[in-house]
Amino acid sequence: MLPQARPLIEVLAEIPDFRSNYGKRHPLAAILALACSAMLCGYRSYTAIAAWGRHYGADLVHALGFTHRAPCVATLHTVLRRVDREGLDAQLGAWVETLLGEPLGRAAGEDALAIDGKTLRGSKKQGAPGAHLLSALAHRVGVTLAQQAVDDKTNEIPVALDLLHDLVLKGRIVTMDALLTQRQIAQQIVDADGDYVMVVKANQPQLLDDIEAVFALPPMPGERRPVAETLDLGHGRIEQRGLQTSHILAGYTDNAMIYKGLLFLMP
Repeated sequence: MLPQARPLIEVLAEIPDFRSNYGKRHPLAAILALACSAMLCGYRSYTAIAAWGRHYGADLVHALGFTHRAPCVATLHTVLRRVDREGLDAQLGAWVETLLGEPLGRAAGEDALAIDGKTLRGSKKQGAPGAHLLSALAHRVGVTLAQQAVDDKTNEIPVALDLLHDLVLKGRIVTMDALLTQRQIAQQIVDADGDYVMVVKANQPQLLDDIEAVFALPPMPGERRPVAETLDLGHGRIEQRGLQTSHILAGYTDNAMIYKGLLFLMP
C-alpha cells in the first residue's frame, strides 16, 4: 500500500521562518502557499502573485493561512528573496517522493526521471548567482525532485553525480541529454539499482562509431532487434518515431559498458 502524501500546506508549515516575531504579520507557510498556488495558475512575477491573492477574496486568503488580507508586492519580494531556497527545495523534493510512492516494478511500469540543465532567463544580465540549474524532474507528476546550481567554473557532470546521489533511483529510468552520457554517471545509476536512457553524439566518438556500425549491418546470429514505433497527429503535421534496440555490444568494449546491455537507434 502506497504511503499517504500529506497536504502541501502542512509541508510548507515546516519550513523554518527566518524572520523575527517583531512586526511579522503574515505566516511564512501562507506566503509560500500563495506563491505555489498562484504559480500553478500561471502567475509568476511578484506583482502577478500579489494581484492573484488580492483578487479572489477572503475565503481563499484564509484557506491559505492568512489572518489578514494577502501580502503586497513588497512583502512578497522581501520574504521570497530571503527564504532558505535549498531547505525549501529539499523539503518539497521529499514531499514529491511521497507522491511518487514506492518505486514501481517492471511489471507495473517504470517511473522515469529527467536530468536537465536550464539557464534562468535574464539571470546572467542581472548578475544573479546560480544562474544555471541542473534539475531532476519526475516524468509522471511533472514536478522537480531536486536541483543544484552549476557554477561557472565547472560543468554539469560533477553536479549530476551529486544530484543523483540524493535521489531514490531503484526501479526508475533516468533520462538525460548527450552531455551527461558519461561512464561514471551510468555506473552510479546502475549501482543504485536504476536504469537509464542516454543519447550518444560526437562527445563519445568511439561509442557512436560502434553503434552506427552495428545498425549498418544485418543482424548477427542470435541478435535481437526489437522495434517500437509511434504515430502522432496534431498541429497540422504527422510525426512518426521509431526506436530499434540491440544487445550485441553489451560487454564488448569499454565504450559499450555504459549501455548495460542495450544499444538504441532512433531514425
